[in-house]
Amino acid sequence: MPFPPADPSPTAFPQLDGPPLPASVSLRAVEWLVALQAADASDATRKACQRWREAHPDHERAWRHIESFGRQLRGLNTPLVRGTLTREERSGRARRQAIKTLTLALFAGGGAWLARDSLWRGWQDWQSDYHTDAGERLGVTLADASRIDLDTGSAIDVRFDNAQRLVRLLRGRILVTTASDPASQIGRPFLVETAQGRVRALGTRYSVRQFPGRSHVAVFEGTVEIRPDLLAEAPRLIHAGEQASFTRDAIEPSQPAGPRAASWSVGMLVAQDMPLSDFIAELARYVPGRLACDPDAGHLMVSGVYPLDDVDRVLDMLRRTQPVEVERMTRYWITVRLRGA
Repeated sequence: MPFPPADPSPTAFPQLDGPPLPASVSLRAVEWLVALQAADASDATRKACQRWREAHPDHERAWRHIESFGRQLRGLNTPLVRGTLTREERSGRARRQAIKTLTLALFAGGGAWLARDSLWRGWQDWQSDYHTDAGERLGVTLADASRIDLDTGSAIDVRFDNAQRLVRLLRGRILVTTASDPASQIGRPFLVETAQGRVRALGTRYSVRQFPGRSHVAVFEGTVEIRPDLLAEAPRLIHAGEQASFTRDAIEPSQPAGPRAASWSVGMLVAQDMPLSDFIAELARYVPGRLACDPDAGHLMVSGVYPLDDVDRVLDMLRRTQPVEVERMTRYWITVRLRGA
């Protein structure tokens, strides 16, 4: 079974138009963003923000810059932006620090896209309940006895209340094994929310992966319901042995999904006639730094079962079974290329 394409490298965020803004203006613009996204935002708040924008050209330029982020901000699943922080967080040091972090992410200089990507991940880690770094995996048992396995470079936020059991997938991939709901006689729905919509479990075991601009679901037991944000009235059921990707306004046709699609949860990468370029891109998620495949070697096909906890061993296996060599500039900069190229 082919793997979905690996996450692409981070791209630069929109650059600020014109000269740098005063730090106080950038910070105030982000504070207005948070205030307007709050569930209790009033007309008075919106009017006050409009007056601030009209008070000085720099204010309007800062706000226009925030608006230029468009998709990135809509896809940022954070309690702060969505206005769902607890009362303590709304007034505490954590909130102030998070606003400063988001300000840096939005207004860093145009040449700092790598730093912004790190800040974005740091922001997600700050507001997540559980997260993993490169090469880490984590198993979590929730209050209802459901289990969440986090893949490398993943983050989730968990919110259970009287009406629902909600897990927000902020980045990466998770394997969900749901349990019955002991806290509710009627059973609260178990939902996984991504940047593109919601996945509802109907007594099941399934994985959800967040890609830039789309989400991917593979079902191993039971059934799930996919409900994209802009197709809330037209959900689709995905059954055991199926997988599908979806955006905010579309669900792709279902494809077969074998049990090996969850092999990462037990520390294995299973490949069957996978292009080396895709294999290395998937393997790179489990190491810090840069692991890349030279385009000339990308067409080679890889099959086998490989241990994710020992990437050096995997690279040695590739060197022994494929006409490739592993070039190491540093331990954090590795390239797989054709032997003798």
